[in-house]
Amino acid sequence: MAARATVVGSGPNGLSAAVALARAGLEVRVLEAAPSIGGGVRSGAATLPGFVHDVCSAVHPAALTSPFFRALELSRHVDWLVPKASYAHPLEGGRAAIAWHDIDRTVAGLGPDGPAWRRLLAPLARRIDEVVSFTGDQLLRMPRHPLTAARFGLRVAANALPSTPFRTDAAAALLTGALAHANTRMPSLASSAAGMLLAAHGHSTGWPVPRGSAQAIADALAADLFAHGGEIETDTRVGTLADLDWGDPENDLLVLDTSPRLLLTAPHLPPRYARAIRRYRYGPAAAKVDFALDGPVPWANPEVSASPTVHLGGTREEILTAEAEVSHGRIPEHPYVLVVQPSVIDPTRAPEGKAVLWAYTHVPLHSRADVTEAITAQIERFAPGFRDLILASSHVAAAEREEINPAEIGGDILGGAFTLTQALRRPVVSRHPWRTPLPGVYLASAATPPGPAVHGMNGWYAARTALRDRTGMDVCLDDLFGGDLVGG
Repeated sequence: MAARATVVGSGPNGLSAAVALARAGLEVRVLEAAPSIGGGVRSGAATLPGFVHDVCSAVHPAALTSPFFRALELSRHVDWLVPKASYAHPLEGGRAAIAWHDIDRTVAGLGPDGPAWRRLLAPLARRIDEVVSFTGDQLLRMPRHPLTAARFGLRVAANALPSTPFRTDAAAALLTGALAHANTRMPSLASSAAGMLLAAHGHSTGWPVPRGSAQAIADALAADLFAHGGEIETDTRVGTLADLDWGDPENDLLVLDTSPRLLLTAPHLPPRYARAIRRYRYGPAAAKVDFALDGPVPWANPEVSASPTVHLGGTREEILTAEAEVSHGRIPEHPYVLVVQPSVIDPTRAPEGKAVLWAYTHVPLHSRADVTEAITAQIERFAPGFRDLILASSHVAAAEREEINPAEIGGDILGGAFTLTQALRRPVVSRHPWRTPLPGVYLASAATPPGPAVHGMNGWYAARTALRDRTGMDVCLDDLFGGDLVGG
């Protein structure tokens, strides 16, 4: 009888762990609380018939550089649409700053700040795989490319200061919009690190969108799992580990693509580890609105329509003010808004001539505020006439996100507050943070290194750690995709 593994959660990390373990020869069963698989890449109906909406993530900069997705050859099964413009940032007076996939075009558009933009990002974009190698593991290990790690670190430190290397508000706002993805205090080392990584991807592999919906990622991973004998059970919520029948802890594996808090429900969890899990912090959160539109967004600057991803909030100073309000537990009057308009590159998302729009803003943890009007007002500010195009909208408050996905504590979509401390302690300080002190139990969610993003690496590292513990061998991706490792 083959060794068995149970995976709780069918987000991209859970499915990646399941694929790795199934390819290694284990009998794998995935348990998912929702009616459908996908977690952070789930898609479905939210407004009107014929409009396809992404429930959580919609644009995936880390997917094309993910070592696990590359080894799996995910691009053979997901049609990635890479836009000419990675992200756009409208400003007052019909102006806009555009981060084109082509860095030369970006530099030309930023005028006097073009050379500074090139100096900042071109060295990282040229070595994106080395940057990912450093940022995509954990910080307690010696980087394999120390020079690139040093380049990245110096740029992160420089952009964690209140000042910027830019003279114009356009370039400063363009970078700040990317840094604000971290949903943490700004400026800070944490926000700078996250933003620099995203910005570097913008000029290397780009910020791709899967044709059809983000669900295509989950479906492709699930298909590989099924091909290797795995199973998935939906509508199966795991409330406590004490009630979970996952086999013999001495022989079977349990992998959790969940909040670390689920571990607190396990009998005999060592007190020191339990205290660390209780100290692990969450927030701020995200509140989201999906729109069904009667046509494309009428941006005051037409070039904004070239990018699926749009950052709204005005100048750098306005964004810093808005994010400071959130960090102090308040909802800003004029928020930073992350907008995705997939219809500009993927016409399959809506009926002909119509469009879908995905938008979220940062709010305090556990907020139940409806931010539909605040988001609508910010879009209208830079796209007059937007209101007239709205056919329907659907709002999900931050507190409701946890009800949809138990891993999103209080609406935190990043798996835990993204701070410098929690980059090292995610969720504990360890050279192998995916391993828990419970025999055969591993953590694979965004609460482990390398943190949030759709790349499957958290799941792969958890599976690799489990396989190493079981076999005594240091399994690499070439081994995994070359044949079975664990016999029946």
